Amino acid sequence: MTSPNRWRRRTTVFVAVLACVSLGTGVANAGWGGGKPGSDGAGDSYYPKDGNGGYDVADYDLDVDYVPSTKQLTGTAKIAARATESLSSFNLDLHGLTVDSVKVNGLTAKFSRAGDELTISPRLTLWRGLPFFAEVKYHGVPEAINDPLLGLNGWQFAKNGGAFAAGEPKSASTWYPVNDTPRDKATFHLAMTVPSEWEVISVGEERGKRTSPKGTTTTYWSLDTPTVPYMTTVAIDKWQFERGKLADGTPILNSYAPGTPDTTKAAEARLPEIIDFLSSKFGKYPIDAAGGIFLAEPIGFSLETMSRPIYSGRAGNVSTIVHENAHQWYGDSVAVDLWKDVCLNECFASYATWLWSEAKDNVDLDARYLTNAKNGSDAFWNSPGNKLYDMGPGREFTAVYSKGPLALHALRRTIGEEAFSKVLKTWPSLHRDGNASFPEFQKYVEKVAHKNLKGFFDAWFYTPAKPAPEYLYPGPLKP
Repeated sequence: MTSPNRWRRRTTVFVAVLACVSLGTGVANAGWGGGKPGSDGAGDSYYPKDGNGGYDVADYDLDVDYVPSTKQLTGTAKIAARATESLSSFNLDLHGLTVDSVKVNGLTAKFSRAGDELTISPRLTLWRGLPFFAEVKYHGVPEAINDPLLGLNGWQFAKNGGAFAAGEPKSASTWYPVNDTPRDKATFHLAMTVPSEWEVISVGEERGKRTSPKGTTTTYWSLDTPTVPYMTTVAIDKWQFERGKLADGTPILNSYAPGTPDTTKAAEARLPEIIDFLSSKFGKYPIDAAGGIFLAEPIGFSLETMSRPIYSGRAGNVSTIVHENAHQWYGDSVAVDLWKDVCLNECFASYATWLWSEAKDNVDLDARYLTNAKNGSDAFWNSPGNKLYDMGPGREFTAVYSKGPLALHALRRTIGEEAFSKVLKTWPSLHRDGNASFPEFQKYVEKVAHKNLKGFFDAWFYTPAKPAPEYLYPGPLKP
């Protein structure tokens, strides 16, 4: 975590830099104004108000107090960013919660709220290409985003008084001000203070604890791998912690809610084996920490939060652990560019469980494929949401889990084992810590395979219909 003194030094330096730039260019910046307002959306057609434009965040540094008995959260968010346009104002996403004050580069800034948009107007123009620092103080009782198609996302309350944050396509904005878009990755640092009878877990590495005479404990967390905001989390409970290491020394930290079954703990004990296996398929593990957060609540999903997936209370099994950790390559290290690209996350994580069953349980994947392909109903093949690319908002998390692994197995048999293995391993390394689109993936596969695969990709990924026989039964996959 960035110390307060270090923050002040950085802010002072950049205020001076910005002031000098303003004077040197002859721009009057003595009052409010200059530049132009940043966009209140990041350009995703499914969720046009998610994220914002005009700047790029480098780091979130959060100092948050939470009192389970009152559900009251009080926070200070320090955001280090760089302007990509000259800005008179910029937006952050924040769901509910009350903003108490805002500073930009150490100077008090004006702000306004409209729904989940927090608009900030700094005293001095934020010039394109230069860094700036924002500090937002806020408080309130967090609440989840209740999406009619996707359910609850974000801050949720545990039955025993604890709490946790989880959700996709967004959740971070329910507990801190953020540029809530996959297109803006940043490092993440958190100091979380709770009453000492509670424990905190988050993403990245634990950097120590401090207990105060007031009966509270602050835990410090640091994630130095750039991450998408929805992949950050914090969870408060009376955890049982288990620690270990991967073969390369990467630290493992697991947390189990009270009442977690022994079967779940036994499944998670295989995490080093699982990550070793996934590394053999996808390349070196791309993050500096590993582990899992095992809730008591049977929420409707588990989620690939960066470095440490968060699991539903009914999902502590090896298959789910394989799936969520496969996302550390496909979805986390390499994130989607737009939400219509989500097959790059879910199709691959779902196929990872096929690869695991092939290697560990001697499952004949060709036979599995043929059974699923033959038994697919008309609704399975022909429903509008069955597309694997650009399936429409609210449909992102449907066919990718069922049709997705079929499509990838068909691709494997179409381009051959050598080319397919090369794609699986080199794609994540080419885009590590970045974003990518599905059309880019298609071009890369065609390059590796030395084939024009337009017909195959049209049939499997871009069309909500059963593929023609030549694409449904390629190579050795004969009905």
